[in-house]
Amino acid sequence: MFTDEDLLPLSGLQHFLFCERQCALIHIEQLWVENNFTAEGRAMHAKAHSGVHESRKTKTTVYGTSIRSLELGLIGQTDALEYSADGTILIVEYKRGRPKSDRSDEVQICAQGMCLEEMKSTSIPLGALFYGKERRREIIEFSNELRNLVLETARRFHALVKSGETPPARYDSKKCPRCSFLEACMPKIGKGKSVQRYLEKAIAMEVDHEAPS
Repeated sequence: MFTDEDLLPLSGLQHFLFCERQCALIHIEQLWVENNFTAEGRAMHAKAHSGVHESRKTKTTVYGTSIRSLELGLIGQTDALEYSADGTILIVEYKRGRPKSDRSDEVQICAQGMCLEEMKSTSIPLGALFYGKERRREIIEFSNELRNLVLETARRFHALVKSGETPPARYDSKKCPRCSFLEACMPKIGKGKSVQRYLEKAIAMEVDHEAPS
């Protein structure tokens, strides 16, 4: 079991599964780079993290619920929780694009479900991913296999952050061109160096160059 001081952002699971180097740049080196994709995603989540309630005859929707798990060592927020009249809870996570080829979205929403189960001592078997490009929901079953993947990803995410080491840069023709960190990461020439150390060296060289002789 983790303590409150050990908790890491739940969003890091998705960063980790997309690219371990990107995950380290965000959660170890504390870097963030915006592009059109991240800006659109942030705008889409504005209402989801507002904390407001919406009530209808058959369900109540609550936006921006804070969640955590001491077992997983994670903390975060849900986009939306739909409470039905029969007491069931459906987690809804909003995504700007389309379903991904990897399982990062599934891991993220399943981790949210596991956090809620721990907090509310209840069972949450399903979640829903809403994709903005397709304007539809995809129901995700929180199977044992998916839950085990969440546990393993959380364990590896914590190990990465604890190590304090940023993995080497490796260019991926499918992932790198759509990553907001492309210019900062320099996957084709970075050769695994820390971006922070690279920037510090570049600044030091600039200062030396401008210093009077």
